[in-house]
Amino acid sequence: MTKCECSEVHERRRVVLTGGPGAGKTALLELIRQSFCAHVKVLPEAASVIFGGGFPREDDDSCRRAAQRAIFHVQRELESTGDSHNPAIVLCDRGTVDGLAYWPGAADEFWTSLGTTIDAELGRYDGVIHLRTPALEQGYNHQNPLRTESAAVAAEVDARIASAWATHPRRFMVESSADFLDKAARALETLRQELPECCRHHVVPALQQRPVK
Repeated sequence: MTKCECSEVHERRRVVLTGGPGAGKTALLELIRQSFCAHVKVLPEAASVIFGGGFPREDDDSCRRAAQRAIFHVQRELESTGDSHNPAIVLCDRGTVDGLAYWPGAADEFWTSLGTTIDAELGRYDGVIHLRTPALEQGYNHQNPLRTESAAVAAEVDARIASAWATHPRRFMVESSADFLDKAARALETLRQELPECCRHHVVPALQQRPVK
């Protein structure tokens, strides 16, 4: 994050960055850290915290349900930490609604097991930026060691995530393209528009001369 001269007290906005496996979230988050000021607070992905810490990742429905409940509660607590230190944007690497795409059962069962509702969870977020998963020919890969899905399964997951967030009033879909930097530029501009004017002047040097398509 770059230094910001802004000393305003911000009205915190919580924005989700989501998308299916291989959509480019990791690379985009690194560009965000390079380009935006410290008033954009980037949270870690709850699933990576959970599975990277050794939580069982098994294909049994009971284990999958347990994992999604754990991810949901860790996500909620991560978001609680994000509200400190006067952020303008709290950027969430996925949100609580994403768990619905991975739940092995009906949507109502998911929300009941967590003691909440889809409307309550959608209402936690001011905006949602969805990076679409690329097809195999557009560069889908397994560079992330926690990624286990094939290109076909990744596309299915991406579609389920899109369905889970479908009724959010401020969802922005960022389609894949042959050049990832074009996709990144569109996503970065979408995020920049969520910032208050006092924090909008930072740009990624690599994208400074690149038009947003």
